[in-house]
Amino acid sequence: MGLTSKLEKLKFGDHEKAESKQAIATNANASSEGDTDDIDEMDNEGQSILMGIIAQLRPGMDLTKITLPTFILEKKSMLERITNFFQIPDLLLEANHTQEPVARFVNVLKWYLASWHIAPKAVKKPLNPVLGETFSCYWKDLPYNAGDAYYLSEQTSHHPPKSSYFYLVPKEKIRVDGTVIPKSKFLGNSSAAIMEGLGQVTFGNWNEEQYVLSQPNVYVRGILFGKMKTELGDHMIVRCEALGLEADIEFKTKGFISGTYDAIEGFIKEIGTSKELFQLTGKWNDVIDIKDLSTGKKLVLIDTHKTIQVKPQVRPLEEQSEYESRRLWKPTTDALARRDHSTATEEKFKVENEQREKAKKRLEDGVEFRPRYFRPVDTQDHSSKDLGVIFNKHVNLADSPEELTQSVLATAPFLPGQKHIEKFDIPPYVEHSVPTGHR
Repeated sequence: MGLTSKLEKLKFGDHEKAESKQAIATNANASSEGDTDDIDEMDNEGQSILMGIIAQLRPGMDLTKITLPTFILEKKSMLERITNFFQIPDLLLEANHTQEPVARFVNVLKWYLASWHIAPKAVKKPLNPVLGETFSCYWKDLPYNAGDAYYLSEQTSHHPPKSSYFYLVPKEKIRVDGTVIPKSKFLGNSSAAIMEGLGQVTFGNWNEEQYVLSQPNVYVRGILFGKMKTELGDHMIVRCEALGLEADIEFKTKGFISGTYDAIEGFIKEIGTSKELFQLTGKWNDVIDIKDLSTGKKLVLIDTHKTIQVKPQVRPLEEQSEYESRRLWKPTTDALARRDHSTATEEKFKVENEQREKAKKRLEDGVEFRPRYFRPVDTQDHSSKDLGVIFNKHVNLADSPEELTQSVLATAPFLPGQKHIEKFDIPPYVEHSVPTGHR
């Protein structure tokens, strides 16, 4: 394929210059919020509550059925938290505008690595979405004159929990599909979220070039003793078959005696020959360097402190259906914002109890749940077979940006003024006796 591995030839671009007005507005909003998600609320009483729960656990036990105290909850659902990956749009757009294939791969990796640092400052986990819960949002006037972007997600399974998502930038012909499948385990003084599921980035402007992304696992240390801290650990893979390239990045956890927090190390290599082209080192929440192994030249790939974060916009609550995340969890998140954990616990229980009642009713009626916006992949989805679940609307990236926009907006409500109406409804249940091919 004639891969170019000279670092000086890679045109990484300068995302720091993109949309300075947007950056100023974003930073101003971030500094004025005083977000309770950044407050560590683990006091003596909280430690006692947590210890009471932990006393009932055994190492290796699945935590998905354990009710955790609300003081460690983030004020958003997992369906919304996934949007963190799309809140540095200039980096993904920069990759799509990169002509040289190796540099394009490097820039996709840069975008993905940079996104992991967007998280609460305190140890917080997102709310577990209930089955059938949905979240949609949009971005206006993206950098690079890229127009708008749309994001839709749905909780497509409860056991195991699966959060499926779809993201589209019509003008840029960028599509991202994926499912997050966290499997939680108790490990003694730590808990682990083993992050199964994959993401897939498709660039329509590059002959539908696809990048398959895995995720590092998430660990919470210091549950029994010491200060609680979140770590990312183990390996993350980014692979592009069309370019014959793969990145294997290890997120290193700190040892008991030596090591440091938040370190990463990895390599970009040719798939066919296993030849290593670049080495990456640094910290996933600080500065990451890239070294060209053929020349020894080393550069800063990304300084996360200089990234430009753009939060999504969401339709007003009064236009949302009862199972859209922000409306569904509003009483809970309002109580969390007030640090009123008694009320937050009560409101959270109401949502989860209704979920249990609906599951019981489906069982009695002999029906099974079917997602509204996503479906299992089939033989026609050969390029996305590893995703398991995919957006149920056929999206042809060869269509014009206007056609792509109209197609997506006709599938689900994204924009203000778009209420959840009957045309968006797909029967959410199907009788057990109905064969799959006739649903």
